[in-house]
Amino acid sequence: MASLDFEPLTYGELSPERRPTLAQALVPVLGVIVFLGIGSGYLKLAPHGPLLWSIVLTGLVGYYWMDLSWEEIYDGIADSLLMGLQALLILFTIYALIATWVSSGTIPGLMYYGLSILTPKVFLPATAILAAAVAFSIGSSWTTAGTLGVAFIGIGSGLGIPEPMTAGAILSGAYAGDKQSPLSDTTNLAAAVTNTDLYDHIRAMRTGTAIALGISLILYAALGLRAGGAIPEGQVAEIQGALAGTYNLSPLVFLPLVVTFGLALYGYPALPSLVAGVFAGVFTTILVQGAGFTAAWDVFLNGTAPETGTKLVNDLLAAGGLSGSAWTITVVVAALSLGGLLEGLGILAVLAHHLAEGIRSRTGLVVSSGVSAILVNLFSAQQYMAIVIPGMTLRNLYDEYDLESSDLSRAVEAAGTPTGALIPWHAGGVYMASVFGVSTMAYFPYYFFAFLSPLVLFAMALTGRATTPKNTADSSAAASADD
Repeated sequence: MASLDFEPLTYGELSPERRPTLAQALVPVLGVIVFLGIGSGYLKLAPHGPLLWSIVLTGLVGYYWMDLSWEEIYDGIADSLLMGLQALLILFTIYALIATWVSSGTIPGLMYYGLSILTPKVFLPATAILAAAVAFSIGSSWTTAGTLGVAFIGIGSGLGIPEPMTAGAILSGAYAGDKQSPLSDTTNLAAAVTNTDLYDHIRAMRTGTAIALGISLILYAALGLRAGGAIPEGQVAEIQGALAGTYNLSPLVFLPLVVTFGLALYGYPALPSLVAGVFAGVFTTILVQGAGFTAAWDVFLNGTAPETGTKLVNDLLAAGGLSGSAWTITVVVAALSLGGLLEGLGILAVLAHHLAEGIRSRTGLVVSSGVSAILVNLFSAQQYMAIVIPGMTLRNLYDEYDLESSDLSRAVEAAGTPTGALIPWHAGGVYMASVFGVSTMAYFPYYFFAFLSPLVLFAMALTGRATTPKNTADSSAAASADD
């Protein structure tokens, strides 16, 4: 379960002297939009530079316009990095894990047998269903994407399915399963910060998640019929031959998979389960593939570049290892630093407060909760922030409108959890793009669940299905707030 070592600032906790005005809050936010829009969107720069420009602008606003000390500015950055430390450690570990699972034959083995079982027409919906089942079982969308997801990318390529489509299907299933899992850190966090019973929260999300995933599966089935044409003659046999000729594909190659998912199912957190998977990958590389001890650990650090005789397979199985994570880690550190500044300066709290002031109905409250989660995702680059800030800021309003806290927990998770992977500078977006080798903007149109989850939430709010009065006797009177 995710836990917080500090509580993000709320509007009421900010003293009048320290509280930024709406104008002060909007300047760095608009700066972020302009810098990222021009730098990454127009000039096609990597996000590092635009994020640094945004950090500098926000720091200058805090130091010169809001009269904050360097220590206060630094504390905001440090708190955000501490909050995102687990994500950073998982990123390091996943890069090493993918490399060791390639060298051990685990990912090549999944590709080999997957190509024998799956067909182009059923591949996309089957991928989403399998990803949902695994993510639900282990409570981690990131672990699902970084392990099975990598193999699915390879299988899809072998079947002639474009990689962005496969990435979208993996993400849709992984985040849908993650949202409904009692083992998920974000699910536990959403329940905790809104004072909601965990299983009440999960039950509240069930209908919306099922509708969003169901529509996604229909869309993937339709895509599969169009994208899954005839496989070039001999392509699958060529790929399987290259895999079998390069790796010993005995059942023992799946040992790392069994170890990692076995520990996760037993209840171990994602990070130690993944670290165990790295050791299992190195052990299997030595035992099954016959590599030396030094060579196996060199793969852990420097990655793998197999020579299978087939360019497609070589490209799919190239992995950077621990040292290959530097580009991704630096983007995430910069994004978390920016999010920490915006939170630590009180900017996010002020924006959330002014958004709350505009709420006039129960429907508006639920919709605003979802919109807040998406906006915090956009500016904080941190999935936890997207749940915690609106969850803590708006929960008193749910009491005022006589609504169950599960309405709030459902809103912030339905909108906040899946949408982070749509944002190129968000920790989730950077992570998913790096493990799949597919840019965020490339898989963006095919990640259906990220759009449908909040849209279904909003539709349920408009029809009254996402508002649950605490006291049914008072529901008629309270409902007049919507009139």
